[in-house]
Amino acid sequence: MTNKFSENLKAMRLEKKMSQTTLAKAIGVTQQCVSEWEQSRTEPTLSYLWLLADLFSVSIDLLCGRKEW
Repeated sequence: MTNKFSENLKAMRLEKKMSQTTLAKAIGVTQQCVSEWEQSRTEPTLSYLWLLADLFSVSIDLLCGRKEW
C-alpha cells in the first residue's frame, strides 16, 4: 500500500465530517490507530479495509488508490 491510502482515508473521513475518534469508534479501533494509518506509520488489516470501504461506500481499490477517487 502506498501513501495514497493514507491520503484517501483522511480525505474521505473529512468529507464525511468525521473526527478520527468518531471513525475509530465506528470500526472498533483506537483514535491513535486511525492517526497512524493517516500518517502512513501502519497499515490496516484486510478486515479493517473492508469495514472502511463499507463505511465510506467505496471499493477497497478506490480506498487504496488503485482507482481514482
